[in-house]
Amino acid sequence: MTVQTQTLRTVAGIINSVETLEGAGFLVRRPFPKSSFSQFDPFLLLDELGPVNLKPGQAKGAPDHPHRGFETVSYMLDGRLEHKDSEGHTGVLNPGDVQWMTAGAGVVHSEMPESEFTRTGGRLHGIQLWVNLPQRDKMIAPRYQEIGAAQIPVVQSSDGSVTVRAIAGEALGAKAVIETRTSIIYLHFTLQPGASVVQRVPKEYNAFAYLLDGSGLFGAEQERGNDGQMVMFAHDGDEVAIANPADAQQPLDFLLIAGVPLNEPVVRYGPFVMNTEVEIMQALEDYQNGRMGRIHV
Repeated sequence: MTVQTQTLRTVAGIINSVETLEGAGFLVRRPFPKSSFSQFDPFLLLDELGPVNLKPGQAKGAPDHPHRGFETVSYMLDGRLEHKDSEGHTGVLNPGDVQWMTAGAGVVHSEMPESEFTRTGGRLHGIQLWVNLPQRDKMIAPRYQEIGAAQIPVVQSSDGSVTVRAIAGEALGAKAVIETRTSIIYLHFTLQPGASVVQRVPKEYNAFAYLLDGSGLFGAEQERGNDGQMVMFAHDGDEVAIANPADAQQPLDFLLIAGVPLNEPVVRYGPFVMNTEVEIMQALEDYQNGRMGRIHV
């Protein structure tokens, strides 16, 4: 028992989300970046859209905008989003789908509610994570990986009390199908009341949990985290422990996200994330002069 306790990470801190408007005016909860906490290397941003129940015609999205130097990971939980880009790529994200977009040298894209969903309204809930690219990959060609819900491994513990969707990395014997430029873990856990899980996360990874719903106990010291909070883990072990108390009134729903830090300079300006100010100025010039292309309707 003593050996196991020594391998468990402790909690390094808990970050509260802020609410902010994005795109054409939709509300997101954001643990980072904000004035007091700008990044968690190699991660640049985490936004939770919703959950919100929208009336017909009420849905809003993010019209044409550019990206360079990083990856966006969009994970739909409810609702449907349509995306288009300057590479001629189009598609629809349905519940449970993941889009891992490597912007690389630059792409202009739009993320809008799917037309039928906009017409009828309904529940909208999604997550977007920004993952920094290492300096060597910042100017690679844009690439999409679109993984349908049916392709994402879903595993339950033997007693059914723990469910995990493996978006990146491995958990409970399931290995994700998405290829990442840097070593990333992205797991969506649901723990029933009284359930607990211990997940291996190599000590060198920066790791955090983001709570989508419920309240749980985190780390070796079982520190409590609540809905909308980000729980950061220290680098003092190679496993993280999370539990949903037996007296909980609902399941604990959370994301466990971890990655190897790049330890490189980060210069960001809106949708551009590079290593130097000069590179940011070049990105602005390239976008303004149409070198990142445009979306053809």
